[in-house]
Amino acid sequence: MSQEPEVRYGMVHGAAAEAALPVGASGRTVIHEAAVAKVAAAAARDVPGVHSLGTAPSRALGAIRDAVGQTDHVSGVRAEVGQTQAAVDVTLVAAYGVPLQSLADRVRAAVYRAVEELTGLAVIEVNVEIADVFIGEPRVGTKPSGIEVQ
Repeated sequence: MSQEPEVRYGMVHGAAAEAALPVGASGRTVIHEAAVAKVAAAAARDVPGVHSLGTAPSRALGAIRDAVGQTDHVSGVRAEVGQTQAAVDVTLVAAYGVPLQSLADRVRAAVYRAVEELTGLAVIEVNVEIADVFIGEPRVGTKPSGIEVQ
C-alpha cells in the first residue's frame, strides 16, 4: 500500500496535506472572488458540451488578450464571496446538439462540487446562463444563404 498523497484538482489530500499547527496558532484566510471565479471557470470548462465561457463580446476580447499573451481564465464567470459562502454566475456557449437544461444542471453540479471542495466555502447558488449555441465554423467555399455574390 502506497503512502503517496491523493491528488485531485491539483490539490494534495490526505495526511501529507495536513501539517500540524502549533498549539495556539491562529490566523485568517481570505479567498478572493477572482480565485473562486477561476475554480468555477475551470470546472465549467471541463463539462462536456460547454463550447466556451462568456458572451460573444467577452470572447472577442478574450481572443485579443490571447493574441497579446494574456489569458483571461475567468471570462464568463462572476463570483461573490463572503466569509463562509459564495455565489457564482456562469455564462456559457453550448455545443450544438447538447440538451441545454441537462448541460446547465451538469455545469451547476460541477461548479458546486469544485468550489466547495477547493475553497471550503459553502456555495449558496450557481446561476447558469446559456448565451449562445455553437453550431460550427462556416465551411470554406460556401456562401451564406440568401446572399448572392456577383
